[in-house]
Amino acid sequence: MLNSQSFLTHTLAQHPQGQAVASILAAAIQAVEPQAAIQRFVQRRGQTLVIDGREYPLEKDGRILLLGLGKAAPAMTQPLVDLLADFSPRGLLIPKQAPVQPLSGCEIQPGGHPVPDENSLRAGEKAIRLVSEKNLTENDLLICLISGGGSALMSAPQTGISLSDLRELTLALLACGARIDEINTLRRHLDRLKGGGLARLASPARVVSLILSDVVNSPLEAIASGPTAPDPSTRADALEVLEKYGLQSKVPAAILKVLETAPETPKPGDGLFERVQNVIVGSNLLAAQSALEQAKSAGFEPQLLGNDWQGEAREVARDLCHILKSATHQRPFCLVAGGETTVTLRGRGRGGRNQELALAAVRELAGLPDVLLVSLATDGEDGPTDAAGAVVSGETLRRGLALNLSPEPFLDENDAYTYFNALGDLLKPGPSGTNVNDLMLLFGF
Repeated sequence: MLNSQSFLTHTLAQHPQGQAVASILAAAIQAVEPQAAIQRFVQRRGQTLVIDGREYPLEKDGRILLLGLGKAAPAMTQPLVDLLADFSPRGLLIPKQAPVQPLSGCEIQPGGHPVPDENSLRAGEKAIRLVSEKNLTENDLLICLISGGGSALMSAPQTGISLSDLRELTLALLACGARIDEINTLRRHLDRLKGGGLARLASPARVVSLILSDVVNSPLEAIASGPTAPDPSTRADALEVLEKYGLQSKVPAAILKVLETAPETPKPGDGLFERVQNVIVGSNLLAAQSALEQAKSAGFEPQLLGNDWQGEAREVARDLCHILKSATHQRPFCLVAGGETTVTLRGRGRGGRNQELALAAVRELAGLPDVLLVSLATDGEDGPTDAAGAVVSGETLRRGLALNLSPEPFLDENDAYTYFNALGDLLKPGPSGTNVNDLMLLFGF
């Protein structure tokens, strides 16, 4: 488990309150640690499994299947394997990386992320076989453990769509700054398992999904593209996303054909979902609240700024810096914002949305005494880098200029990683094993 020492950057190590700030970051991540999240919601009472208050008799002639999907799949699945060991559950894990230790009874098939690959297709086919080739009955129980990254890690494209089609679409959407909920609207209508497709294949079995949310405000249909949730969107909504970003003429023809002709996904109110229970076991809000509780115990005046921050990273940075510069809270204070920003790619540098947000704050906070801005990806991996984010103070600009580093050229190249790496202010706690979006923390001392 990550501890506060994992979050110490150059600035935090030198700051009088740096250890306290690091402990706040660690508390946020520890609150959404996958195994603890599952154990809070699942208990065993003899021959009955109790999940968020709902009882599931463990039938002697019923089978128990486990499907772990997402970056936290191994950690979320382990408590169920232990709890149900006498029923010998069988399962499939679809993580980003294979776990060091295998899980009893579970096949492991890593998928591709953030863009689906051949492994994603293998994962999708194995998931389909898990639920459709066993002729599930009403006595059977399918427990899904769903976390961030599931949309890309498991892919079962509709007939006529190739992997290259999906990759081309995904890269185009990421490059133009489309929101994750918009991307997932398209994914639900292009995939046999998404948008309630998995629940439909598993019917009439009982289905439970325990979900670690990586989507702003945690709409069920958007997390891993909602494999066991009703889909409120339509094919027309998916086409509108393409139109919004001017992608109709840039995506493969097969994509457009499916969006115009494929059957609709199951909708809210469909009787299919009477035997489906979806439970949010961890979220950005929980992580933010835990950060604020730790901040209060450390003597900071805490405030939540909301958990639905979205938009271009550099624009969100300006808004947060304005709040920090105009704050009238009693010092020291800790303001926490949650959400997930986007980055429109303009250059060829390295970084991620949290590093870019921090880089955009450097000039905004220049010379401002006794403040810090921290932007953190809760999964410990911001973009295709080994950093989770970065730390900015009023001294960051001066320190950078002393090394002949001005933030603007690095912003132009989307190269925040190189800038903060030179200053020693990249957050590098390592993969956290969880993912509940991003946290942006503003400190005044």
